[in-house]
Amino acid sequence: MDKIPSFQKDHNILQPGLYFSMRMHGVETFDLRFKRPNAGDYILNAALHSIEHMLATILRNSPQKDSIIYFGPMGCRTGFYLLTAGLRYRDVLALLKDALEKCLKLESVPGAERSECGNYAEHDLAGAKKECAAYLEILNGISERMIAEEEKKESV
Repeated sequence: MDKIPSFQKDHNILQPGLYFSMRMHGVETFDLRFKRPNAGDYILNAALHSIEHMLATILRNSPQKDSIIYFGPMGCRTGFYLLTAGLRYRDVLALLKDALEKCLKLESVPGAERSECGNYAEHDLAGAKKECAAYLEILNGISERMIAEEEKKESV
C-alpha cells in the first residue's frame, strides 16, 4: 500500500505552523499544526471539539465560505485540516487570523446544544480560546519568507 502524503512528512521535525499540504481534484489541503507532534503536548479533546465547532462555523460564515470544503481535527490532536477550493496560502493565512480573532470573542460554542451535537457534553470554551490564542500567535509570527516557500509548493 502507498503511504498517504501526511505520513510522508517527518513528524520528528514538524513544527507548529500553517502548511500547504497538497492539491488534489481541485481541492487544496492545509495543515493547521497547533502543536509539535510527538512532544507530549496535545490539544485536549474537549478543547479540540470546541475549536472544531468554533472555526468551522466562522469559516463557513466568512466572505470565503464558498471556498471552504471541510474543516476538522487531526486524530493525533496536534491540529486541524482545512480543505479549500481556490484559496492560496496567503488567503488562508489571512482568513485564519481573522477567524481566530473572532473565536476569541465568542461567548459560547456554536452548535453545542444536545439537539445539534453528538457529544454536546464535551466542550471547553476556555480551553479552546487558550489554544486559539496560542495558534494566532504562531500565525502572526509567519514570515514573508515562509509565505513564499509555501506558495512555491502550491505551484508545483
